[in-house]
Amino acid sequence: MGMDWMTHEEEDKGLVRPVDGAPITTKTSRHGSARVIPPYPVHQDSHQPFIFCLVGLYSCRWKKYSQKTARPGQCCCGKDECLFFTLLLLAFSLWFIFLYMWSEAKNDYHNFDGYAYGNLGFWFQWSTFVLFLALFLFLYILFLVVLALCLLLESQQLYLYKGHKAAVTVFLCLSIFGLGLITLLWHKQWNTFYLSFQITAPFFHLGAIFAMIILAWPVSLHFFRMKSKVMKVLILFPYLAILLFLLFIPLGLYSPCIREKGTLGPKPELIGHRGAPMVAPENTEMSFVKAIEHGAYGLETDVTISFDGIPFLMHDNTLKRTTNVRSLYPEFMNEEAAMFPWSHLEKLNSGRWFFEKRPFFGMPPLSHADRQLARRQKIYKFIDFVKLADRHNKSIIFDLYRPPKYHPYRNSYVHLVEDVLRVQAKIKPHLVLWLTNTNRQYVQVHSPGFQQVSGHEFSIPELKAKNIVKLNLDYRTLASIDFQKYAEANITINLWVVSEPWLFSLAWCYGVNSVTTDAVHSLKALNQPYFLMTPHEYRTMWIIIDVVAIVLICFIFGLLRWKVVGHFSCLSRRNKVHERDSCSSLQRGEVSPQSSESESDMLSEGVRLIFHTLVEKVFPQLQG
Repeated sequence: MGMDWMTHEEEDKGLVRPVDGAPITTKTSRHGSARVIPPYPVHQDSHQPFIFCLVGLYSCRWKKYSQKTARPGQCCCGKDECLFFTLLLLAFSLWFIFLYMWSEAKNDYHNFDGYAYGNLGFWFQWSTFVLFLALFLFLYILFLVVLALCLLLESQQLYLYKGHKAAVTVFLCLSIFGLGLITLLWHKQWNTFYLSFQITAPFFHLGAIFAMIILAWPVSLHFFRMKSKVMKVLILFPYLAILLFLLFIPLGLYSPCIREKGTLGPKPELIGHRGAPMVAPENTEMSFVKAIEHGAYGLETDVTISFDGIPFLMHDNTLKRTTNVRSLYPEFMNEEAAMFPWSHLEKLNSGRWFFEKRPFFGMPPLSHADRQLARRQKIYKFIDFVKLADRHNKSIIFDLYRPPKYHPYRNSYVHLVEDVLRVQAKIKPHLVLWLTNTNRQYVQVHSPGFQQVSGHEFSIPELKAKNIVKLNLDYRTLASIDFQKYAEANITINLWVVSEPWLFSLAWCYGVNSVTTDAVHSLKALNQPYFLMTPHEYRTMWIIIDVVAIVLICFIFGLLRWKVVGHFSCLSRRNKVHERDSCSSLQRGEVSPQSSESESDMLSEGVRLIFHTLVEKVFPQLQG
């Protein structure tokens, strides 16, 4: 174990590696001078088990003499292995992007699972499954990358096991396929990806600088070991380019959460999206009561008209997901909800599905009393919802769905709902945030006290002409909204649906007035944004990180230059002196003690190699 492992080529040529890494003479040339093998680093005994394990895991080569060591001036791997190492790094990068993007998309998991349910016909938390699958594949790729870097640090040639090669190729294709599907079918999530960097970029910058400090060791090691100037440029130039990019990238970063003290606006108000759907079945009385208990400023819902003209709360077109229509009316389970009369709707249960499907990842536990109450929930009438909000002085905003073709109230549904609000429930007019654009003028004439809300951005004159006082916008448009322009026109902004704390923090920093959320119960406890820093603090942190990184990287390069280049030059001078003395001795017909000792070492090594060869031939089971 004192010797480093040899390649098959070295064994065939009769090359012998020394224990201490010093050059030795093996053959005599035709000019009478001894040929000296160039020196190269040799691992100590304490490193052998570590290298053996690394090569075994990366290459699945568990036999001692099947491992290779890269000599100075040589590349760490052949062309094929270099290609697969590049593919490995590419797969690592793409899976990192996918995993980060998917983890930041947690705010929209419910929408993704709902989309899958609408196409597949059964409920499953596909979003969570994809998250854990991506995490597993990323960790596998990361494991191989770490093994490769450790092998490079130990000057070992890379040879990726063919099983790993096949897996890396498949996983690379999967990452490209996954990112392609998101781009084609869910392209708005790239906006979420961009917004997340306004919170996480400073932390990513710190992590990337730390990674570059670690990579300085293998990069500098191979840079100084290479003899070819072309290879040196290929090694050093990409590293320096990435390093310079990371050192100065904070100049191009923007985050509304980097602001002077005292400039942060008030915390956005919370509007319960279908109530509090993480702690109670959505669009039920219990859900809205829970939202009120958790301090919601307003309540959001979806209104559908029954076949006999009763407005009720239902988001989906059908009743399959949120009721027991499959068991009670199996022949009508695919029928649109608006085609049912209220006499049929009031018999359905709207609570038991909540425990069967568990619609949200990481739902908080419920007490025994709440579980029993949730199981007894029924479809909620719109008039009862309005009276509940009026009693607790809560604003309401709702999507009003037009009934399907052949529905008796298809053309009068707006008048019907407006009548429930103004005449039957007699809600305080200022509590109604009227979102529906259909027959808006009719509503303004008959209910002038309603606050008019638009779901689209318009110019200030257009909004003023329509008496719009609030915009209800998709949170993914956050970065493109001109908040100052709307604030000057006394137009407030509400974003939907914002449930993750990081996204709520970002909306807070931008100056959003309110958000529609599934997580009233958790966002109410957020007293300040997750990330908030003054420009001076950020610049100080950035400069300190960059200076420390430059000092450490320069130290690593200097240390490796001293160890590698200095060591090799010292051994080279010893080789020249030894070769000159050997030539003089040969011309005089003398043999120096060093050459005798060298020949003795060669003989003992030759005997040892012959012995090992015989053992491996006679007793193959002892190999390795």
